[in-house]
Amino acid sequence: MEIIELLKALILGFVEGMTEFAPVSSTGHMIIVDDMWLNTKEFLGESSANTFKIVVQLGSILAVIVVMWKRILNILGLYNIEGQTKSMKGRFNLMHVIIGMLPASAIGFVLNDFIDEHLFSVKHVIYALVAGSILMIAADKLAPRKPKVDSLDKLSYGLAFKIGLVQCLSLWPGFSRSGATISGGVLFGLNHRVAADFTFIMAVPIMAGASLVSVLSNFDELSMDHFGFYVVGFISSFIFALLSIKFFLALISKVKLMPFAIYRLVLAAILSIIIFL
Repeated sequence: MEIIELLKALILGFVEGMTEFAPVSSTGHMIIVDDMWLNTKEFLGESSANTFKIVVQLGSILAVIVVMWKRILNILGLYNIEGQTKSMKGRFNLMHVIIGMLPASAIGFVLNDFIDEHLFSVKHVIYALVAGSILMIAADKLAPRKPKVDSLDKLSYGLAFKIGLVQCLSLWPGFSRSGATISGGVLFGLNHRVAADFTFIMAVPIMAGASLVSVLSNFDELSMDHFGFYVVGFISSFIFALLSIKFFLALISKVKLMPFAIYRLVLAAILSIIIFL
C-alpha cells in the first residue's frame, strides 16, 4: 500500500476522532472530506469505502472505554464509583443502555443497505446538517430552565427509551448521533453534561454493532490488501478521539448546542454553494 493511501487513512481517522463526539456528525464530515478531496473509493471500492467510514469509529469507541472505564465497569456491576451509596448503586445500569440503543439498532439493521446505497453522499449530508441544526436549536430554546435530571442515576427507563427514539435520526449520515441524543436528552429534561455522558456510553454498543453489520454486509468486497489502511484509520481515530472527548465534555456544559448548530448551518451553506451553484 502506498504512503499516500495511508496518509488518507490518517486524515480520515483525524476527522473521525475530532468530530465523533461533537454534535457535528463525524460520518458526515468523513463523507465530505472523502468525496470532495481524498476519494478513497478509487482504490477501496464504494462499499469498502463506506464500510471504512463506519469501522474506523471503533477507534473512537476504544477512546470512550479508556476515558469512561469506571462508569462502564460500574454499569456492569464490577466497580463502585467513589461517593456512590448502596441506594444509588445500580440505578443507572445496563438496562438503560439496552433500552436506549434498541430503537436505532432495530431500524438501522433493517435500513442498513438503503442507507449505505442512498444516503452516503455530500448532498444528503447537507440536508442532514440543516435538519440536525434545527433540532439542536430547538433543544436549547425549549429545554427546561432547571433540568430535572442532573445525574445519570436519576435517568429512568422511560427517558432512556425516548432518547433512543430520537437517536434514530442519527442513522441519516450528517445528522449526528451525539447531536440527536444530546438534543433529545435536553428536551426531555436532562442537563447537557448528563445527556452527553449518556450519549457517550450508548455509543459503545451502538457503534460496535453498526461496524459489525457493515463488515458482514460487505465482507466479500473487503481485501487484506487494505488491512493497513484500516489499521492506520483505527489508530488515528483512537488518538484524536482521546484528545477530544474530555475537551468536549467540559465545553458542552458551558456553550450548550447553539455554537455547534451555527457551525453546521455555515458548513451546509458553503457546501451548497460548492455543490449546487
